[in-house]
Amino acid sequence: MAICSAHTTTSLQSPCTTVSNTGFRQKQVIFFTSNRRSGRRHGGARTFQVSCSVQKPVVIGLAADSGCGKSTFMRRLTSVFGGAAEPPKGGNPDSNTLISDTTTVICLDDYHSLDRTGRKEKGVTALDPRANNFDLMYEQVKAIKEGQTIEKPIYNHVTGLLDPPEVIAPPKIFVIEGLHPMFDERVRDLLDFSIYLDISDEVKFAWKIQRDMAERGHSLESIQASIEARKPDFDAFIDPQKQYADAVIEVLPTQLIPDDNEGKVLRVKLIMKEGVKHFNPVYLFDEGSSISWVPCGRKLTCSYPGIKFAYGPDTYYGHEVSVVEMDGQFDRLDELIYVESHLSNLSTKFYGEVTQQMLKHADFPGSNNGTGLFQTIVGLKIRDLYEQIIAERAGAPAEAAKV
Repeated sequence: MAICSAHTTTSLQSPCTTVSNTGFRQKQVIFFTSNRRSGRRHGGARTFQVSCSVQKPVVIGLAADSGCGKSTFMRRLTSVFGGAAEPPKGGNPDSNTLISDTTTVICLDDYHSLDRTGRKEKGVTALDPRANNFDLMYEQVKAIKEGQTIEKPIYNHVTGLLDPPEVIAPPKIFVIEGLHPMFDERVRDLLDFSIYLDISDEVKFAWKIQRDMAERGHSLESIQASIEARKPDFDAFIDPQKQYADAVIEVLPTQLIPDDNEGKVLRVKLIMKEGVKHFNPVYLFDEGSSISWVPCGRKLTCSYPGIKFAYGPDTYYGHEVSVVEMDGQFDRLDELIYVESHLSNLSTKFYGEVTQQMLKHADFPGSNNGTGLFQTIVGLKIRDLYEQIIAERAGAPAEAAKV
């Protein structure tokens, strides 16, 4: 959709007004003439100047360690905007990129500067900044945000090699997900909104045991060794990024079962930074109050150990935040509407949209607990943020054209 402004001008050499436009690859100036008597005339004709420019994509950053739910979150997010996210058609079958009608999601593993063998030879992990090309990452994210097409490298997770690049055109919403979206300040400053998935060590260990022991036959000792080997780089380079995030989804062991170590029942927090432009934090019952809520058992079916919600203001790395918390899991997703009706600032289009999205993806991991609920809510908030940004960009040039 082209968003353009038209106004009369006294000369073909007059400076033009630039406005946002999604339909042009580069800035264009178009002149129309008319022989009508109204308006200024130059050589018997009335001159109009119309100027258009490419609309900048909205850029979202999602940070998390490997195996912490980034892919599931991306599937929920792209679903909110409509259309299935798929690899580029006709491209590398091992591409990490997902494209839908509105969004393009790239994996920052594609900016590894060392392949698997190179990392092994140099004794570094993929988490180490020395194994990643942040200059190229910054240049290409910046180019996309400016409406330019890029040739992005591909890291092949199957072979561990760096494959030939793929062409990525600027979408409406550009999502960068991976280990380091907020590590480099230059890249961080390009983000319109950022999310961090923070999985506690206890839950991460429980999840890895469930996956690697049950599905891959690994021993408990080898799993522990793998986690410990990765932890120093994670603590040094990945975990600190959460202080920059606009929203954090923190996954912790339940407090409803004493000494639980299975990681099947989870306590999940949605930590939302105050004062973020185009983002109003979600709240439970009464904004700014401190709330503890155990839903009515007749309206929300839940087996042992039950469900508990909490909400209130807090501080997080020196920032004022609002926190909504859920401990426990749902038995029936269709009853989630009861919880949804007590949450405000959800940015839904209609009553029950959160519940509808959760039911639509009931087979996704986390759909019966706070991880799926809060991922869905953040997806809706990002949609609202996108719409506000686009409206603001469309309004500003229109106002400028009136001056």
